[in-house]
Amino acid sequence: MFGYYILIAGIALVSWLVSNRLQSKFDYYSKVHLRNGMSGAEIAEQMLHDHGIYDVKVISKPGRLTDHYNPVDKTVNLSEAVYNQRNAAAAAVAAHECGHAVQHATAYSWLTMRSQMVPIVNVSSSLSQWLIVGGLILGIASKGLSIGYIVAIVGLILMGIATAFSLITLPVEYDASNRALAWLKNKNMVSQQEYAGAEDSLKWAARTYLVAAIGAVASMLYWALQVFGRRE
Repeated sequence: MFGYYILIAGIALVSWLVSNRLQSKFDYYSKVHLRNGMSGAEIAEQMLHDHGIYDVKVISKPGRLTDHYNPVDKTVNLSEAVYNQRNAAAAAVAAHECGHAVQHATAYSWLTMRSQMVPIVNVSSSLSQWLIVGGLILGIASKGLSIGYIVAIVGLILMGIATAFSLITLPVEYDASNRALAWLKNKNMVSQQEYAGAEDSLKWAARTYLVAAIGAVASMLYWALQVFGRRE
């Protein structure tokens, strides 16, 4: 168990470093003002319309870096700073979230798959580790009785689903960024300097998902070794 805490601490440290770097990038590129003077909200609406999407609303939400696309009610939710500001960081985030709306409109397979997994992931992510630990304890208490092993395996399966969700999120996020950057460039929405800022911002945003996926895989492998190692 001590090894698990070291693993979690290491992942948490890397995640913090990447998140901190992302924050500093957004703060820096928030100072690169757009030559076209458009706000994040205007960028979002323009990208949606250029892709023939008129049934998605762009709304403002409180918070910082809380931006997301909601496929249920078809809304691009932008944090107050992104919604109102007129800089490279805001343009990058707004276009990225609209990238998800374009994925939804075009039935992008990875997004469809991820959306279908959400209900079960909401359950599996909270139960998996408890089942694994409970199964291991039950196995020890009952001197290797198979019921504990079965419970732990069920927990591993649920953790595997949550891990798969993290991995599927990667192509979804990278593709949304690629769509955003392609649109910003092809429509001449930003200057070369502004584009470089938007690209750098989205790269660091994507790395937060990459770290999360690596952490999910590492955690699952650790618990798999605990379960199958005790079985031998």
